[in-house]
Amino acid sequence: MAFLRLVRGAVLLPLCLLLFSGPAARAADTPETADPKVLSWGADAQSDAPYAFADPKDTSKLIGFEAEIIEAVAAHMGRTARHVQNDYDSLIPGLNRRLYDVVINGIEITPDHAEEVDFSAPYYTTFEQLAVRRDTNGINTLDDLAGKRVGTLKASLAERMLRDRQGVQVLVYDEEVGAYSDLGNGRLDAVLLDYPIAMYYAAPDPKLKLVGPPAGQIDYGIAVRKGNPRLVADLNAAIDGLKRSGELRRILERWNLWSPVMEASMPAGTGPANPAPANPGAAAPAVSDAYHQFLNDTRPLASWTARFQRYAGYLPDIARGALVTLEVSIVAMVVAVVVGLAAAVARRYGPAPVAWLAVTYIEIVRGTPLLIQILFIFFGLPNIGIRLDPFVAAVIALGLNYGAYEAENYRAGLQAIPHGQMEAAVALNMTQGQALRHVILPQTIRIVMPVTTNDFISLLKDSSLVSVITMTELTHTYETLSTTYYDYFGTGLLVGAVYLLIGLPFVQLARWTERRFSVELRGTGRRAMH
Repeated sequence: MAFLRLVRGAVLLPLCLLLFSGPAARAADTPETADPKVLSWGADAQSDAPYAFADPKDTSKLIGFEAEIIEAVAAHMGRTARHVQNDYDSLIPGLNRRLYDVVINGIEITPDHAEEVDFSAPYYTTFEQLAVRRDTNGINTLDDLAGKRVGTLKASLAERMLRDRQGVQVLVYDEEVGAYSDLGNGRLDAVLLDYPIAMYYAAPDPKLKLVGPPAGQIDYGIAVRKGNPRLVADLNAAIDGLKRSGELRRILERWNLWSPVMEASMPAGTGPANPAPANPGAAAPAVSDAYHQFLNDTRPLASWTARFQRYAGYLPDIARGALVTLEVSIVAMVVAVVVGLAAAVARRYGPAPVAWLAVTYIEIVRGTPLLIQILFIFFGLPNIGIRLDPFVAAVIALGLNYGAYEAENYRAGLQAIPHGQMEAAVALNMTQGQALRHVILPQTIRIVMPVTTNDFISLLKDSSLVSVITMTELTHTYETLSTTYYDYFGTGLLVGAVYLLIGLPFVQLARWTERRFSVELRGTGRRAMH
């Protein structure tokens, strides 16, 4: 009974911590709403110009042509649009997880995608655009790419088009910035990506140029969960209304994204009479004020004073990200310590079935990647009716993962205690549970405390993985800021310094506990010898 009480206490403590901790993180990242007047939309605003991205002048604001389109669509439906941040690869799983009502993030209407979600009518029709270095000659069409190294985004129409061609060496990237950076640095011969991406990441770069005619056709649609025809019909009516009123065209022209391809997809006689650019890659007329404002806001800064002012503007966002990182890490580490201690005790002193379960848990968790565990807990468990908000899912995933490693640390500590101490305690009329609580565990904790403190520092850094389940922590903040301004160096130094400042106290704590407890243990040993 004493053993069962010990295990039960170890399980209840982390559950209580989850219920009463992290209110700031949960309030910021719990997107589900039952308000029929709100249209929640998922998008990855991390590095997504011109779709939906942080305003370079005020990173707390979201701008982009899709952000404006979904706001106009929601207004047409009599609702208010509300953005929910999620990693691009997790957008469709998040939609099916009911984290938001729709997804609008340059999602291509393809047969593969249509198997998973329903789509609205296309709100934007575009094409693939080829980009090369400015001094490159001889590459003007896709037929010229044989034997060339060509970059594109993973799981895109451009990737499928390139792989269908013989002799093309295709390199896939997670972010468009990396592809165009490698092109400018000579690591690639060309990049094939959606026209909007090329206009914002390649056309302004003096080292690059856009070449060739439009390649293929891409239809962007608003993704909706299967089995919601009423919402699809409402979205279609709103999109048709935006097209016929000319508002959709005005939005696209502001962002320099109107093209003959989009013109051809419009219903006859719709929109204002502003002429479309004759060349899809050419600069748009003066109406593209959002495009030119973007170029002005993201241009490289020459003076250190301007750079310092920009970096100072990052501090509120970085502080918010650091707070989420600390909240998740501290609560997860408490869970890890308690779960690890319970597993170690169960493995060493529990009955055979309990010990077997502890070993199974430890080996499964240690044998699978942390990222897979996070995704499974957040996106997989709803399939069996278990829905957790992002903060709780992050804490459970990190806590259970590190709990398996802590269990091995505690097991080593338990084995370091001479077995005679347990026998002596039992001989003094203590139960096994009392002997564990009052004799064995205090010494074990003192032995493993330095290792546990070091593990917390590792957990602090691994918390960056929770950005895939809508948690906007410190690493996600870095990615957003660096891709908004194309500045990985200065922003990286700043965020790295913040990580160092957060972790430094715990580094000092680890050193202090190591010195303190090792001295006390040596002193205990000397007294025992006398």
